Amino acid sequence: MSDRPIPLGLPPLARVHLPPLTPTIVRKNVLGRWLAPVLSAAILIAALWQLRGIDVREMLRMVPRSPLFWTIFALGYLVTPFSEWVIYRRLWQLPPNGILALLRKRISNEIVLGYSGELYFYGWARKHATMVGTPFGAIKDVAILSAVVANVCTLALALVSWPTLGALHLGTDAKVMTLSAASMAIPSLVTLVLRKTLLTLPRHELRRIAVIHVVRIVATTLFAAVLWAVVMPAAPLAWWLALATLRLLVSRLPLLPNKDIVFAGLVAFTVGRTSDVTAVLTMIAGLWLITHLLLGAVLTAVELVTMERTT
Repeated sequence: MSDRPIPLGLPPLARVHLPPLTPTIVRKNVLGRWLAPVLSAAILIAALWQLRGIDVREMLRMVPRSPLFWTIFALGYLVTPFSEWVIYRRLWQLPPNGILALLRKRISNEIVLGYSGELYFYGWARKHATMVGTPFGAIKDVAILSAVVANVCTLALALVSWPTLGALHLGTDAKVMTLSAASMAIPSLVTLVLRKTLLTLPRHELRRIAVIHVVRIVATTLFAAVLWAVVMPAAPLAWWLALATLRLLVSRLPLLPNKDIVFAGLVAFTVGRTSDVTAVLTMIAGLWLITHLLLGAVLTAVELVTMERTT
């Protein structure tokens, strides 16, 4: 009988043949074909419905003609879809025209329903991107990390601008503010604890995505504050910091369409409708909505033309 030890565990590495990751097979069906144009049409309907309560002529009269204003406005509008394009470009080799789909995704989330844009983008990406692994899991991970990073940034900004927030007299006491902070902090902590169960992407990809989300939130907050300051340079910086915190807080409310209009209404309620600050924020919120409407119309037309050519 041989005295050689019996090898345990896996066979030698040369004998192990792991199947390579392959792109997801896309099956064309009625749902996949009509999902994008239906959601794009919903964007137009929602934008037109919300636009009915805005005095467009008065709003446009207040819009500055300064190139600096429009440059900052464009950068603030495009930073979110561009940051997401960078994320999905690495994950799925997203083509350059994917930025248009991510614009539609943002518009849908803003004026139709929170996370409806993820549904649209999932349907678009299954037809146009090289989706490796579990595509729905990737979109889920990106959305979860976005929420966690946004919660952490909101809490950090709230701590910095706490004195100015107290001066706004929001009608809440310290207990209510503490409970509100806990409602954002606890889900984020749970996500971090259960990350191995909730998240599917590799750890290095999750870290990279989280960093991109931090850069995006910091950039959008700074662009918003600078945009307000360009229109109303006499207001103190502390006011814009507090208002940026309120804007982030409103953005964390789920299932709420057109958060910029809601944010402008909240400011009107707290500082008064006759305030110059309220007028500026209402003007910019209306400008966001008109931009959503115009871009939504153009992108919907492109979507319908493209669909007809490919059918």
